[in-house]
Amino acid sequence: MDCPFCAVVDGSLPASRVAETAHAIAFMDLRQAVQGHVLVVPRKHVENIYALDAALAAELMQLAVRVAQALGAAMDPPGLNLWQSNGEAGGQEVAHFHLHVQPRRSDDGLLRIYSEGVPEPAPREVLDRLADSIRPYLAAPEGT
Repeated sequence: MDCPFCAVVDGSLPASRVAETAHAIAFMDLRQAVQGHVLVVPRKHVENIYALDAALAAELMQLAVRVAQALGAAMDPPGLNLWQSNGEAGGQEVAHFHLHVQPRRSDDGLLRIYSEGVPEPAPREVLDRLADSIRPYLAAPEGT
């Protein structure tokens, strides 16, 4: 396996580490889409969000929140994004789960979610039908 994030975790690829926990690390993204762009990754190789267990997902999010709070204190950005992508169609470039934590400025030039305007709200019947189709596939929370 040739995973750059696994190489960062094991120390064979240098990284500017921001924070670490037992199962996750946060480090500066080599490609600073915006100044202060940090990645949060699990120490073990997990390809995408579908392969995360609840405990690891919680630890990753807790670390992302800590990093976001630190970025807020250090850089005082007027905005912040948590960005996570899965699969080629979702824009995932490295097949190792990672959260982007990005301090944002109004004029930073980074992608805007609704580049062609905010979509109109969907009819309630459509939303209810979608919710009904998803609900049966929800796994019960661990420990219940």
